[in-house]
Amino acid sequence: MPGKLLTRPRASAQGALTKVSEQGRGLLVPAKLRAIDKARGRGRHRPILERTLAFPLARRWHGGANPRDSSAYRLWLAIFFVAHTVRGWASNADPDVASPKFLGAQSCSSSSCHGGAGNNRNQYLVWSTRAFHHLRPYATLETARSERIAAVLRIANPVQNRRCTVCHAPFQTVPAGQLRQEAKISEGVSCENCHGPSENWLRSHTRPDWSTEDRVHAGMRDLRNLYVRANTCVACHQNVDSDLQQAGHPELIFELDGQAVSQPRHGRRSMDRPGPQIWLVGQAVALREMSWQLARENSPSDKLTARAAGLFWLVQAASKAEVQWPQIEPDAFAPTADQIEKVQLWSDQFAKGVSEFRWSEEQTRKCLALLAGTGGVFGETRIPAPLHARRAERLVLGLDRVVSGLGSAAVDIALNRALDRLFDATQSLPDFDPNQFADNLKEFNAGVSRILDSK
Repeated sequence: MPGKLLTRPRASAQGALTKVSEQGRGLLVPAKLRAIDKARGRGRHRPILERTLAFPLARRWHGGANPRDSSAYRLWLAIFFVAHTVRGWASNADPDVASPKFLGAQSCSSSSCHGGAGNNRNQYLVWSTRAFHHLRPYATLETARSERIAAVLRIANPVQNRRCTVCHAPFQTVPAGQLRQEAKISEGVSCENCHGPSENWLRSHTRPDWSTEDRVHAGMRDLRNLYVRANTCVACHQNVDSDLQQAGHPELIFELDGQAVSQPRHGRRSMDRPGPQIWLVGQAVALREMSWQLARENSPSDKLTARAAGLFWLVQAASKAEVQWPQIEPDAFAPTADQIEKVQLWSDQFAKGVSEFRWSEEQTRKCLALLAGTGGVFGETRIPAPLHARRAERLVLGLDRVVSGLGSAAVDIALNRALDRLFDATQSLPDFDPNQFADNLKEFNAGVSRILDSK
């Protein structure tokens, strides 16, 4: 990949959570594609990474680092994931509830449910008319680019191949007996791909006497839980198999907070967690996924290793913001089986710990100060330039999310200009200049110190 485009859109949009797929208890589910990043909903957002086309989502979880045959495992995953979504690891669904059916988005479309115009009644309308995850994922499979990728991989029809549809059209992977006739494959990524098959909770989930625990027990996924949410989104937004990338599939970067706010919101912002916390949980889960991919690759590429190492550096640096969070040594990342497994386990524990933490502005301030103060690292000549570039790539996205969590700092003109220059410096990985980036980061850090000291 010759380079990428890292931009900061000025438009603002209400965000909706993006994702699709499933988690099995103790199961690894390969990750896949990513959605395009755009405007911020809370404050401003610099759209994040448009390296090429954007694709939707599914997921997998840590259950060890054992390599698996990619094609066979992916096929198994496609069936297991979507069909058994209620048995997701964090859902705590009743084990006696067997294989509920997917009813399709139309089951949510009544004007008295989620197809109306009232407050908290228009989720279906938002999804069907404005959300990225409706028609675009499926339509992507019919583009000339997808046809070229399929031809290279000897896939006859990407619209009918489970390796493609597990993220772009998940209902295609569901056994016929578990899919109601009204549910259409062309829905793309729809309600139940995120919230779970609704047969056992559709009629009851709006009852005022039902608690969150009641809904989860019936099989509805608890997306208020950041760990569950991140694991629901990550598989189609982070990892891409090497042969897919070699065939032309774009590289993906998972960023839970930014990608969520890029979508029109259909949930209540007042009930959500702070943006920096959402961002950090997502980064930890992405690191776990990348570690898993490294473990299963027979000969990991230098690019994959650098990407994972860059993200490890970022998460490890952010972990110092709170002594209660699980910690790991700065030099723990190495492309060996033992070390990769260690990072994989730590990143999963870290994601859980941060998701359960009572986040305050103090954590946001600490996290921002730590990350903004890393300029000296980019002057270290012993670190290869590609690793510097990968660190910077993740860092600027993280700084954007954390700054947005500080309220007034998000609209500070001087600070935003400095952040713009950091984004400009990461436009092209091959042309990345660590020394110039270090200078820009020091300028940004001075602005951060000015704002933090003024409060």
